[in-house]
Amino acid sequence: MRELREFYIGGRWIAANSKAENVLVDPSTEHPWGVVALGDERDVNAAVAAATAAFPVWSATDPGERVAVIERMHEIYARRGEDMARAISAEMGAPIELARTRQAPAALRHMKNFLMAMEDFEFVRPLGPHAPDDRILMQPIGVVGMITPWNWPMSQVALKVVPALLTGCTMVLKPSEFAPLSSALLAEIIDEAGVPAGVFNLVQGDGATAGARLVEHPDIAMISFTGSTRAGASVLRGSAETFKRVALELGGKGANLVFADADEDAVERGVRACFMNSGQSCNAPTRMLVERTVYEDAVEKARQVAGSVCVGPSGEEGPHIGPVVSARQYERVQSLIETGIAEGARLVAGGPGRPSDFNCGFYVKPTVFADVTNDMTIAREEIFGPVLSIIPFEDEEDAVRIANDTPYGLTNYVQSGDGERRNRLARRLRSGMVEMNGQPRGAGSPFGGVGHSGGGREGGVPGLEEYLVVKSVSGWG
Repeated sequence: MRELREFYIGGRWIAANSKAENVLVDPSTEHPWGVVALGDERDVNAAVAAATAAFPVWSATDPGERVAVIERMHEIYARRGEDMARAISAEMGAPIELARTRQAPAALRHMKNFLMAMEDFEFVRPLGPHAPDDRILMQPIGVVGMITPWNWPMSQVALKVVPALLTGCTMVLKPSEFAPLSSALLAEIIDEAGVPAGVFNLVQGDGATAGARLVEHPDIAMISFTGSTRAGASVLRGSAETFKRVALELGGKGANLVFADADEDAVERGVRACFMNSGQSCNAPTRMLVERTVYEDAVEKARQVAGSVCVGPSGEEGPHIGPVVSARQYERVQSLIETGIAEGARLVAGGPGRPSDFNCGFYVKPTVFADVTNDMTIAREEIFGPVLSIIPFEDEEDAVRIANDTPYGLTNYVQSGDGERRNRLARRLRSGMVEMNGQPRGAGSPFGGVGHSGGGREGGVPGLEEYLVVKSVSGWG
């Protein structure tokens, strides 16, 4: 059994004060493989104190020194890439191929992209030629509390830790109690990279205790939170008394608009994107909206693609999808599949229960529903499993109406050969991001949403600016 009972605080590994623990279960087998200590208020207070003490010196360092730290982190992380991939695969069930090619390398991409953003970043900016003696200072906000999820553990951690380090903030990270191993490994990398004691601190724990204390702590200037919309609302409420800045990256219910003039791979691309990471991505295109004239062909294509998607254990080599993260998540996904059937959606692939090859493990059949209406539960709620809902639309106006009929607004997708139509839709779709014709957004493009998907932005220049406060100064010498 792997035991994680120490936290990284003030540059040292320190035994947890709390005796509470979370048993770590292999999602592929349901067998326990480790335990992690769940920090309490005393653990969080110690980490915040260390970060507070380190802030005056770290915030005053030259940006070039901070860049050099991230460059060293990148080098060490790359060297330990296989260790990180295996940690992620073990803790949250990502197939090892996905962990090696997408999950673990995400942090390297974020480091590289933030370093690129720093090349022309100005911490002291002129106001304009009308006020030659005025300056705008971009200064680190202070101690940042970071609360991250289990589904893309290193991607989400890096999107917070790296820009905070580069802008001169100090921090306390509380990763998900379901994905503690990867963050512990990152703490080792940060330590080896020579980040000064107290700048980065790690406390493992759950949301109700360690997370809540971070949110309420008076010495925390900012909370950066990625997780469910329900939990995001709790973070907002908990931060109100101390007037913290709150950056939220929450859930999504992305619409993928497939027009009759879409390329021949559009439907397959959409199905595979929905099922990637076993559907456990907030930006997954889980609602496929298809123009009526090609609707039945799209449904049949989706059925075929879903039938070709293999499901397997996280440690097994190959391009299959793995289990969902936990028994609780498995039960939620199963309940929503049953609800889809009960509410009258047409089940064309998958369905309730495990795939026939498995009698244990949190495996979900790749599932496709057709004839979904946008008022059905499976079209309204974020499922976080490999479940796709297909909805017909009549024309462009109808497609926009359906796509925007959701409280979420993270990522929408458009598949069309008409460039003018794509441009119109990019403006009209209510979301923080729009991806078209399978083209990923470029390096440094900010990630984030609107509405119930939160309002924070991670990545690129906007991701750096999240951790800075604006100070306007006159009479600059």
